[in-house]
Amino acid sequence: MNVALGTAARLSENEPVGSVQKSRSWLTRPVVLLGVVSLLTDTATEMIMPLLPVFLGTLGAGALALGWIEGLADATASVLKLLSGRWSDRIGRRRPFVLGGYGLASLARPFVAAATAAWHVLAVRVADRVGKGLRTSPRDALIAGSVDEDQRGAAFGLHRAMDHAGAVLGPLIAFGFLLAWPNELRTLFWLTAIPGAAAVAVVVFGVREATDAPADEPGDRDPDGPHDGRLLRLLIPLGLFTLGNASDLFLLLKAGATRAPLVTLPLLWMGLHVVKMLASIPGGRLSDRWGRTRTIGLGWVFYAGIYAGFAFADSQATIWALFVAYGIYHGLTEGAERALVAELVPSVRWGSGFGWYHLTLGGLTLVASVLFGGLWEAFGSRTAFLTSAALALAAVLCLAVIGPRLRNHPVELR
Repeated sequence: MNVALGTAARLSENEPVGSVQKSRSWLTRPVVLLGVVSLLTDTATEMIMPLLPVFLGTLGAGALALGWIEGLADATASVLKLLSGRWSDRIGRRRPFVLGGYGLASLARPFVAAATAAWHVLAVRVADRVGKGLRTSPRDALIAGSVDEDQRGAAFGLHRAMDHAGAVLGPLIAFGFLLAWPNELRTLFWLTAIPGAAAVAVVVFGVREATDAPADEPGDRDPDGPHDGRLLRLLIPLGLFTLGNASDLFLLLKAGATRAPLVTLPLLWMGLHVVKMLASIPGGRLSDRWGRTRTIGLGWVFYAGIYAGFAFADSQATIWALFVAYGIYHGLTEGAERALVAELVPSVRWGSGFGWYHLTLGGLTLVASVLFGGLWEAFGSRTAFLTSAALALAAVLCLAVIGPRLRNHPVELR
């Protein structure tokens, strides 16, 4: 991270976030700066998330309640990701959405500490995700415009790596805090206001936006216009995969079922995000060289294998090993998917394109989380995990059929 920040400092201080530039390096100042904001935000979020299933348990809520809370929160965020993306396309500005989104999430998040019922947690999580919905698509558009087309996989990979670095720091802070004060979960949740405020400060004082926009292609400025058919074709296998991709908190629920000590759950969550962080840049660069759809398909196959392993894992050691290895799937797919979306949509409709992408993910995550939680409670965790693995393999087959129709882009032909 220090290397990245040092490189960013050597770049022109006047370089605006979101400027379209041609550079041999994918390590641009806009990518790094927005990565720092995500690092701080995820530090705050992940001080809470690995402990949320246990906290909900103290409020009398189980797997199905967890599925509804996370599913509704993600679905809310996803609808707003489309709306904010389309709106940012219309006005030609991204920064106001980025600032408003990070500000709202940082304000709402600490109030998990005040929850005395499951619906209180739901309200806070939805408010937090409203902030995420406002910022995500405009932010992704800023990142896409800051690097060359054939380096976007690495750029998005770096951003995701810094995001996951925050998900390492958050559980580490939670672990240290709980060692000293093991019964002070609510105090820990209040402390998330500190990194949240720091993230907002970086946006306020550091993030700038280019005032010049690329020339419009005929009809491209209108976000209500027809989208490229290639993006719609991509969303078909992506949607199928997402139906089996429930909240990662269910993995913590599986780990907790082995009666792991409470203080170890933040460490386990941290280990997962260490792997995500380490895999994100190589995964993004692999997609730059080997092709987006091939890399995504490989990630989905890996996901299916990990979930099949969870279905039959009984020992604590096996579950923990699968939990950490699961991070490789994220590294292979997150940067590649975002880079592919940027290639399938004209630059002046990037906000809308990323909005449709995130809407597909989040909207179906609600269905996936409720389905997964319902299957778990009705038939046991093995049925839930095997169903997700089967859907992932079906999505791989669908991508294999549709993928060649996306490969009319130079990056995909490599």
